[in-house]
Amino acid sequence: MAARPTWQGHLRLSLVTCPVAMYTAVMPGGEVRFNLLHPKTHNRIKMVATDPDLGPVDRADLVKGYEYEKDHYVILTPEEIESVRLESTRTIDIERFVDADAIDRLYWDNPYFLVPDGKLAVDAYTVIRDAMAGAGKIALGRVVMHTRERLLAIEPRDNGLVCYTLRSHDEVRDAGELFDDIPDKKADPQMVAIAEKIIEQQEGPFDPSQFKDRYEDALRALIKQKEKGGKAKVTAPEPENTNVVDLMEALRKSLGQKPGAAVAKPAAKPKKAAAKAPTRRSAPRKKAS
Repeated sequence: MAARPTWQGHLRLSLVTCPVAMYTAVMPGGEVRFNLLHPKTHNRIKMVATDPDLGPVDRADLVKGYEYEKDHYVILTPEEIESVRLESTRTIDIERFVDADAIDRLYWDNPYFLVPDGKLAVDAYTVIRDAMAGAGKIALGRVVMHTRERLLAIEPRDNGLVCYTLRSHDEVRDAGELFDDIPDKKADPQMVAIAEKIIEQQEGPFDPSQFKDRYEDALRALIKQKEKGGKAKVTAPEPENTNVVDLMEALRKSLGQKPGAAVAKPAAKPKKAAAKAPTRRSAPRKKAS
């Protein structure tokens, strides 16, 4: 395996233990990054540590401080920080099993592949994997990564196991801070019915290859063109105009209806028609593709 493991140790389920290695599941470097250059020399600019009173300073002389109130700091020495640093036990102890939907999506963080570390680990690894798959549960364990203890959610995937670091409770904001200001108002049932039809029309499987970062693609095309000595002619596609004035009109257009067309309502019980009154039937509405 070409990639270097992020973490190596043991996965333990009660008395069953196996060596495992953890690899990041995402590719780094996908975003276009720029360096700051001087416009005349094209030399890369170096960021110099500067004290507002003393000017440039040597980074080796700097200390770490925690701001407990505005412009007031507690200074911590490297020895003091080291004294509370967690030792890596190199073991992921499975502490609990939960249903997948019991973990709020806000808590899911970075994904990793968890694989057996060596041929001798395969037997115990497959026992843990297959038992978890049969139970249909998510395993919770702890791991020390980069001196920080993280909670892990582990689940079977194909022939292996994947794990996600989970954010702590303090890291997730209370939704009420923002959602409580939204008025408790029900939407127009007719508009909701149209929106539900639009959702039905746009249903489909998730294919991540269909979703491209158009800005990143345009940047890469621009850079490639500039490398060849060309002029900057590449632009990202313009987004559609979203300045909607009439919500009902926008919903009807989205559904493929003609402006002003009547919205279908639930069928009511037929009433007794008046004598000689002609019966009118509206033409069947075509379902938008």
